[in-house]
Amino acid sequence: MVEHLSTKMSAESTKMGSFIHWFRNDLRLYDMPSINAALEKCTTFYPVYIFDENDIKEKQITYNKVRFILDALKDINGKLQPNGGRVYVFKGNPTDIFSDLFKKWNISYLTYEVDVQPAWKVLEKSVQQICQQHSIEIIKDVSHTLWNLEDILKANRGQPPVTYEVFCQVVEALGPPSRPESYVNLEKVLMPKDDSFPIDLPNNPDDLGVFMECIQQSNRIWIGGETHALKHLDARLKVEEEALESGIFMPNQAKPDLLGPSMSLSAALSLGCLSVRKFYWSLQDLHERVNSDICVPDSLIGQLLWREYFYAMCMNNPFYATMVENPICLNIPWTTNEQHLQSWINGKTGYPFIDAAMRQMVQEGWLHHVARNAVACFLTRGDLWISWEEGFKVFMKYLIDADYPVCAGNWMWVSSSAFENILQCPTCISPISYGRCFEPTGDYIRKYVPELKNMPNEYIYEPWLAPLPEQEKAGCIIGKDYPQPIIDHQEAANTNKKRMDIIKESFYTKMVPPHCSPSNPLETRVFMWLPENCIENLMHHRN
Repeated sequence: MVEHLSTKMSAESTKMGSFIHWFRNDLRLYDMPSINAALEKCTTFYPVYIFDENDIKEKQITYNKVRFILDALKDINGKLQPNGGRVYVFKGNPTDIFSDLFKKWNISYLTYEVDVQPAWKVLEKSVQQICQQHSIEIIKDVSHTLWNLEDILKANRGQPPVTYEVFCQVVEALGPPSRPESYVNLEKVLMPKDDSFPIDLPNNPDDLGVFMECIQQSNRIWIGGETHALKHLDARLKVEEEALESGIFMPNQAKPDLLGPSMSLSAALSLGCLSVRKFYWSLQDLHERVNSDICVPDSLIGQLLWREYFYAMCMNNPFYATMVENPICLNIPWTTNEQHLQSWINGKTGYPFIDAAMRQMVQEGWLHHVARNAVACFLTRGDLWISWEEGFKVFMKYLIDADYPVCAGNWMWVSSSAFENILQCPTCISPISYGRCFEPTGDYIRKYVPELKNMPNEYIYEPWLAPLPEQEKAGCIIGKDYPQPIIDHQEAANTNKKRMDIIKESFYTKMVPPHCSPSNPLETRVFMWLPENCIENLMHHRN
């Protein structure tokens, strides 16, 4: 014991230097291995977050997401203040900012959590060059994914797993992911306050030059920050526990609620307010406590594994979110129709369920997974035959939880561009019956498409079928107060099916890309969040 204490005291006495932690998609103080590693070497800690000026100028980040990030930064700041610390928030070019801070604060180390997104990897290269110029050592570690993705590729002979089924086999061979690390211990850490920078954090997105696009964005639906994320997790676990005791897995999939308070933790996971390892092990431990005699079903952690799979597929693929240069993506000859694209973005397609979903996304920065699938299929192979790349850009811009690898992966999957066996999917989502299956009351449409608030249930999903007296009574004339459908779904679905058949036939005589296909119908149903009684709403039937 004395020897151990002596060693500990010796280690404490050898600590010296200062480090900056570069907060990115890890907006928390729990399960932060890179910070913990730096605290073994340093006594002084400077927390830094940088809003990239180019993202703001090019409007690649919008009001809801910036507000969520500011919530998270204020939450971290509140936890640092009792120990004399603060978060330093900047707007500009990260390489320029770090170059100045390294000299100003006499920095020895820069820490950050690993993120495989191509944009981050490009930026990291320029930051690494600045670090070399200033003799700064970089400490980075893995906590944004369950496993170290390098280990997954190594276990699969240096290549990303070709299918989700293979991926599951690889991670099973690797063993369970590490448990999350404990909270960062700040008791003996120096966190000097540099008064040459503004003391207060930006109060709202307007302070950073990010403004509302519509008045509805003033309604704060999603709250950022680790404190709120952990409370949300506790509430989610109570729901999961009740479901497990009843023999139900993924209750929000079995009974999705498009109008009630969301149980989703996707925004907290995407921006790192909640550690994915914390979420994973909370679910595993809950199942062990409630149903210890039953193996953990894939459905319980299925969405987390899909997230991990898409991250692995994004690894070392700088063209992951594009079509032509992407080695895993089919080059489909999509059409260009700016008018249709803008109608889709603005929620004016004439299909109420599609329009409600698109308006909700812009107004609130979030969509239920079933609504995402519907609007994605409508834009691509279901109706408009417009490239998934256009939809990906819109999702990345407006969704708070827009997670680059997951978002691009979902778009490729739903559009049959990848992760699906050479356009073998014979079905598409009906923009009418699919929504009616999940939300038969029509109240979801009435909330986000108020033009139709007085339309009878009989016509709420197909208002163009309402007789003129019904339209007049509802105060909504179709073609005047609300648009006619911009395309006939049945005709479009049939045309697009023929297009897919032609593309499929073309691959009989040439090399097929290294595609990734659903392993079985159940995998498709789980991915699409389809309960068994709604599977018919994928079919090409007349509405």
